[in-house]
Amino acid sequence: MTSSPLSFPAHRAAAPAVPATRRWAVRYARRLAVTDVAGVALSVLTCHLLFLGTAPLPIHTHHTELLRLTYPQVSLLVAVLWVAMLAVLDSRDEREIGNGSTEYRRVLRTGFAAFALTIVLAFFLGLNLSRGYVLAVYPLGTALLLVTRWLWRRWLVRRRIEGEFSHRVVLVGSTASVRQTAADLAREPGHGYRVVGVALTDGASTGSLGDLPIVGAVDEVPQMLGGIGADTVMATSSDHLPPERIRDLAWQLEPRRHELVLAPALTDVGGSRIHLRPVAGLPLIHVETPHYRGAGRFAKRAFDIVAATGLLVVLAPVFATVAVLIARDSKGGVFYRQERIGRNGEPFSILKFRSMCADADARRAALTEGMDKGLFKLVDDPRITPIGKVLRRYSLDELPQLVNVLRGEMSLVGPRPALPSEVSEYDRRELRRLAVTPGLSGLWQVSGRSNLGWADGIRLDLYYVENWSMTQDLQILWRTVKAVVSSNGAY
Repeated sequence: MTSSPLSFPAHRAAAPAVPATRRWAVRYARRLAVTDVAGVALSVLTCHLLFLGTAPLPIHTHHTELLRLTYPQVSLLVAVLWVAMLAVLDSRDEREIGNGSTEYRRVLRTGFAAFALTIVLAFFLGLNLSRGYVLAVYPLGTALLLVTRWLWRRWLVRRRIEGEFSHRVVLVGSTASVRQTAADLAREPGHGYRVVGVALTDGASTGSLGDLPIVGAVDEVPQMLGGIGADTVMATSSDHLPPERIRDLAWQLEPRRHELVLAPALTDVGGSRIHLRPVAGLPLIHVETPHYRGAGRFAKRAFDIVAATGLLVVLAPVFATVAVLIARDSKGGVFYRQERIGRNGEPFSILKFRSMCADADARRAALTEGMDKGLFKLVDDPRITPIGKVLRRYSLDELPQLVNVLRGEMSLVGPRPALPSEVSEYDRRELRRLAVTPGLSGLWQVSGRSNLGWADGIRLDLYYVENWSMTQDLQILWRTVKAVVSSNGAY
């Protein structure tokens, strides 16, 4: 009997195996699972011994005739429930591990959900659980999970920089978009996308594009993936790639479980500002406009005041010591004031420990002659005093700017304040740096300090301006401590 077009096979085909090039994700997720179980078990055991001791104490309940439990049994149930929820809520999702903050948010959300579920179950089952035990076990366990995830991420980033544990990507699109996307991905190998080939919609199907081989025509890419060990196709532009062609490409990738990623012509936008909303069959990307008002700005200012006040009190002995060393080292005042440009172009006087000779400003013109546009920095600036080299190496010369922070002229985190002469050379794009309050430290500084060129520094500052959040500020402050200790790029 001839089967009709609508007939289905008697047996469903077996699910395709995960490509060999993506099996690293499975292995990595298993390692996360092991440390997740260890973290949960350690927190539950610690809180159990701390609050309940070693005796198998019974739990008082309003339903003794129906439910008789001891605390060891409840602790075991708490651990099993928590571990199960970590899996159910996709805290080890391949698409999220190793990048961004979503992985950490899912761990936090799981801890809160497990805590809430425990409270609800205890209420309906009539269990009188120890309040200290319940209030301690989830915060401790969540903290342990976050620490282990952070340590694993550091390990993963190092492996990715070495070329391992990454998605092997073929870029598809126009020559210009492929070049730009390849450069962006190469700049940040820790994100886990390693380009192994390209296919051009407006160029040859053989040869190479720079250091990247052209693997063939766009329609040939799905068949070429296995031969070059790739597992992901990334479409970089819509040039000659209409929706029907992208859909056909996705269908061809499905049997072998290869992935299709679309890279829209939208850069330097944080994930929190992007929302995907399907409308009329169209995956519309809504991009929130950046805003610097309201509760967020108030919280930032309040944090600046509290933190700057505390630091000034704690660092008072350091201030006194540095002042004495500067006075003994060379002639001139202890502090140095200079006009800088703040938020919305407002000038203010920045305060620093003097790290140069007294006539440093007079000698600046001769040293900057013939230099390109950008912040003026010399590796071996002859104007820097001996003690000034030490101060700059560890950024101690910047500490008096905590006073500027208290005044509201600066923030703890933000783009570094520029000189009026530098701002006069800004183009329309660079003027965007002035939309927020300048900072004592910023994304540019923790990403390489003076080792970065002007273009890369501006790109990082604009990313901060467009995607500001308190979470990002706290991350930058943490990275600032590490950057100061390493002193890399400081001169």
